[in-house]
Parts: sequence; structure tokens; C-alpha cells
Amino acid sequence: MQLAFCIYKYFPFGGLQRDFLQIANACLARGHKVRVYVMDWQGDKPVNFDIILVPKKGISNHRRNQNYYYWVKDHLNANPVDSVVGFNKMPGLDVYFAGDTCFAEKVSHKGFFYKLSKRCKHYLAFEDSVFNPQHNTKIMVLTKQQISDFEKYYHTQASRFVLLPPGIAKDRQYHIDSPIKRQQFRHANHIQQDAFVIVQIGSDFKRKGVDRSLIAIASLPEGLKKQVIYLVVGQDKPDAYQKLAKQLGILQQVRFFSGRDDIPDFLFSSDLLLHPARQEAAGMVLIEALAAGVPVIVSGISGYACHVHDANAGVVLNEPFDQSKSNQAVYQAIVDKQQLLSWHNNAIHYGETADLYHLAERATDIILGCRHYE
Repeated sequence: MQLAFCIYKYFPFGGLQRDFLQIANACLARGHKVRVYVMDWQGDKPVNFDIILVPKKGISNHRRNQNYYYWVKDHLNANPVDSVVGFNKMPGLDVYFAGDTCFAEKVSHKGFFYKLSKRCKHYLAFEDSVFNPQHNTKIMVLTKQQISDFEKYYHTQASRFVLLPPGIAKDRQYHIDSPIKRQQFRHANHIQQDAFVIVQIGSDFKRKGVDRSLIAIASLPEGLKKQVIYLVVGQDKPDAYQKLAKQLGILQQVRFFSGRDDIPDFLFSSDLLLHPARQEAAGMVLIEALAAGVPVIVSGISGYACHVHDANAGVVLNEPFDQSKSNQAVYQAIVDKQQLLSWHNNAIHYGETADLYHLAERATDIILGCRHYE
């Protein structure tokens, strides 16, 4: 089969991008041809992909998205494929991978004038082109909450949804050498072996709630606060958050890293992962942390927070978010060493017994079963 994958932009450290890449590679491994339509590709290009760079035309994001769709539509008409797979919402898809939240749900909390904007109307129209009951797009989702939201606003047929398992790499899983990796990482990064290391991983620091984490750490009693090293890893500009850390008096304990490939080493070296996100359809890093044996404190809005609950390996904060409760959860995690150890062991067990590794294989089954209908 000839498969077309549509994704607006690719960069190596985005969650959606990583899901796309492993699914496309899984399709390739089964002997199918992969064509990728993308406006911007950062990083190495797989030699076996037919990567087509779509011209970026338009001042605003929504205008560029519209022009992307029309350009790709014309190219597909001239160069047909067996199935069109989208990782962003747009018309004409055979399969859609829902890596984000329901935009209509988000808009329901916005003001009157925002709903009249061209941007809002564009995103709603492209979302409707996927989820409207009159369409046939097969929809791969990561959480049950996504299904609930899309059904609420679009009355999409339940039969069109497929709930995928998570799909993390096996190198995230805790193993016999993990304590050694922990020691080596701390030594290489000049971190005391007895320091309490908190890690936060993910691009878009505002959406992930890095400011909430900084405030929680700053709220700790002085003696406890000095024991903490906070590592932030992600593709974003850290300046505003470094400034906030300085204002809070914890700049010396905070380190920012751009997106990178050695995430397992960060996880194995850490005592706790914070993820007080403002918006998160799934949150693959939550699964990665559990598999690595790292307890998690996460906002309830995060799609994969249910795994933290099921594993009994941390705290799921209630919505709406309460900063004082987040502060208390971080404090309790540090002082209650017995609870932290229990969460650590529970996380390791969950990583060994739950299906956290087969997203790409299941998604490939769905894609290969869907033929182009236009």
C-alpha cells in the first residue's frame, strides 16, 4: 500500500511527532510505502520516507494550515494513495490520530468575541471535518476522555473510535542497570547522590505548567528546598521561567535543557516527576516515568493521569487546579520516604505488567484496514 501521512511540522522532541514517527516506521516495516506531507521538518530525515515539503503560505497559523490542506489535496489528486493518515485535523482523512484535545470543548470556555474570530472558526471547521457523523474518518484516540468530549460536541459514532494503548520505547523501562545509570548521570551533571531530584519533561512550558512547579518548589521549607534539584527538559524558551525562578529565590537549583535523546537517563536519575499541565490530551512522559519507576504528581486534566492512579504511583491533582494542594503534594512526596518508595515499586510493577508499549503496532493495524474513500 501507498500511505500518505499529513503532519504540519516535525521536530524530534514533540510527543505527537514521536508517535507519528514510530507509527510511520511500523507501516514501513510491514512493507508499505510512506509519503509524508510536512511544512517544516527539523532533524534527520528517514531515508525510506518520501518527504514532501509543503510551501508555507500565510501570515497566521490557521491560514497556513488552510493553504497546506489545499496544496496537499491537489497533490493527492495528481498522485493518489491507498490511505491518508492525519496527525492534525483536516478534511479528507481516512484515519486521524487524535494527539490533542477537543477544540470545541476548549472553545466552550472562551468569550463571545473569540468565537467570532477567523482562527476559531477555522479550527472548529477542520475539527468538524473529522468528527461530524456524516464523515467516515476512523479516529485513533489515546484516552477515554477524548472519546467522551468528541461524542458530546459532534455526536460521532462510537464505532469510529479506536482506543490505542500507550507506545513508549522499551529503553524507558526500569532494569537492573538503572541505579548505575542514576549514579552516572548525577556524577556527570554535578548533582549530589543524596539530592532530591525533580524532573519535568515536555515542550511548551506554559501548557505543561512549569511555573506551577517552580512555585511548588519555592513553597518548601528552607531546609527541604535546599535539597531539591529541579530539571526541566523541553523544546521552549526558558527565559521567563528562569526569571521567575530568580524571583522565587531558587534559580541555583533549577536547570533547563533543550529537547534531547537521553530521556531515560533523566528519568532514572530522578526521584519525582512533576506534570501540573494546563492542557494535556495524553502525556506520554507520564507513562515513561512510571515504566522507569519514577513517582508522578500530575494535574487531573492530563489524559494519562489515569495510569498514575491505576499504578498507585503518585498523586493525581483534582481539577480545577489548586496551587496550594500541588505545593502540599510535592512537600509530602519529599518528606514521606516510605510512601515514595512504595510509589517507586508500584511504578516498576506497572511498567512490567501493563501494556504500555504497542501503540504503533495497533495503529498500523487500523491504518492498513482503511482504504481511501474519495
